[in-house]
Amino acid sequence: MSDLIAWSDDYFWGAMVVLKIFAVSLVMAVAFGLIGATAKLSKSSIANKIASAYTIVFRGVPELLVILIFYYGSAITLTSIGRVFYPQTQFIDIAPFWAGAFAIALIVGSYATETFRGAFLGVDPGIVEAARALGLSNLHTFFYVRVPQMWRLALPSFGNHMLSLMKDTALISIIGLEEIVYVAEMATAVTLKPFTMYMIVALIYLSITTVITLVMMALEKHSNRHLEGAL
Repeated sequence: MSDLIAWSDDYFWGAMVVLKIFAVSLVMAVAFGLIGATAKLSKSSIANKIASAYTIVFRGVPELLVILIFYYGSAITLTSIGRVFYPQTQFIDIAPFWAGAFAIALIVGSYATETFRGAFLGVDPGIVEAARALGLSNLHTFFYVRVPQMWRLALPSFGNHMLSLMKDTALISIIGLEEIVYVAEMATAVTLKPFTMYMIVALIYLSITTVITLVMMALEKHSNRHLEGAL
């Protein structure tokens, strides 16, 4: 018990880092998903091929490798660019937080692309035609008509993506981010109690994912409230 108390502050701040990564990655994943879905549904063959390549690559490569390749690859790229303008440049890298968050967002965004694409296809075409008949521009129709209708259909699958995103944050410790898995590694080295220290991490993740599940269930119920009265 004394070991748990001694490391409680570290676990708390590690959990805060995880929640920050989750929030940042979630926003970017939604953006990537919407852009990817729009590209796959567009009439542009180039946009369609780029979006298809994006989903194939990031759904086909293991998450851990994506994080490692993006972190070290971005460092090599930035260093090479820096040396073009300043030959004395030694090494430039991206902070593990942003490298990890961006990599996870790209991964989850690739899955969200297919989820959003299917949900967009499920929107009643008559609703879109009615919006255009009322004089709404394509941009207004997209954000005020198609996205709200699509979101209701996408929620169940997107909830699973959110859970995957949260669990993927545990992988970022591999590039040196001081979150709860990293804390558990340090605590294990000091206390020599790996089972206890990693079990704490498991319980923290379980608590967070349980909250996410409950929130998504509430959102699904709220989005489908108009259907309950029709039954």
